[in-house]
Amino acid sequence: MEIMPNRMDRGFFKYQNEFEAKALEVLRSGWYVLGKEVKSFEEEFAAFTGAKYCVSLASGLDALWIAFRILGIGAGDEVIVQGNTYIASIMGITINGATPVFVEPDESFGIDTEKIEEKITSRTKAVLVVHLYGMASRMDKIVQICQKHNLRLVEDCAQAHGACFEGKMTGTFGDVGCFSFYPSKNLGAFGDAGAVVVNDEQLAKDFRIFRNYGSEKRYYNKTVGANSRLDEIQAGLLRVRLSHIQELTEEKNMIAARYSTEIQNSKFSLPLLVKGATCVWHQYVIRCHKRDDLMNYLNEKGIGTIIHYPIPPHLSEAYQYLGYKHGSLPITENFADTVLSMPMYNGMKTEEQSYVIDALNSF
Repeated sequence: MEIMPNRMDRGFFKYQNEFEAKALEVLRSGWYVLGKEVKSFEEEFAAFTGAKYCVSLASGLDALWIAFRILGIGAGDEVIVQGNTYIASIMGITINGATPVFVEPDESFGIDTEKIEEKITSRTKAVLVVHLYGMASRMDKIVQICQKHNLRLVEDCAQAHGACFEGKMTGTFGDVGCFSFYPSKNLGAFGDAGAVVVNDEQLAKDFRIFRNYGSEKRYYNKTVGANSRLDEIQAGLLRVRLSHIQELTEEKNMIAARYSTEIQNSKFSLPLLVKGATCVWHQYVIRCHKRDDLMNYLNEKGIGTIIHYPIPPHLSEAYQYLGYKHGSLPITENFADTVLSMPMYNGMKTEEQSYVIDALNSF
């Protein structure tokens, strides 16, 4: 049996008729940028998250860097962020000239809230929380810290569409919630796509102006902005997927529940949730100190896996200028050496799940 680490075709075929009908509807409309599909998706996604406003953008990275730009965070400023994240989280900070200050993760892969305050300096302007792998972070403590020190709070929700902490959805705790709709995400488009959610009307207006060349009225530019617009076809297709998000999430929850219940092998550890938090299982990530052996073993059985992520940002070639060395963030680096993502996707068959579970238990 051959099992891919992720499959997006089954998510398409499940709602094929709806996706194809929507695509044709948009193509035949003759309106392809900033039209009714974008407006409707923004309204529906805002309602889904519980935020007042959603502004769609071209990608998740755009959501991040534009968020910090609009919040006025740049050269000379510091942003506290966890070390174990995808490099796009850090690029959102550094594209604006600001400096990332790394904090180690806790055992649930989120930022260790007990280590944030020791990193705050006179130059600290914001905290960037990453809800990694679909797990909501411990937001009560983080919100308290940001309020106490008058810091901006930005949430990277690229992997956490619909995850909640104490009943409140990720993306709505801080100033800006940043989302990616890359095809592999739980709420995936069929190309690059992103959005921000905010509760401040002026912030929403600023994002709308910035994404469209800094223009509120055609050919009248208020600022030097960007071209970061979600197109009508992607918005329409996202509306289809969003209408099924509850059942898609429930399906992943069922797969994760099987993994967590039936995988029993002392050679690796299974994911742990924060108390009061939910997970939407963008990835199901285990940790194994013999990871390479495990990867090779699973590969021989036809089971594909992915490492999210093998090189932490502070050790990447792109960020050598920050001056970090091996050993600077030992917990982050240990995670990078031990994490492994199991096959997890909508449309994964029961027998495929069983095959993965049996293989892991036999390792």
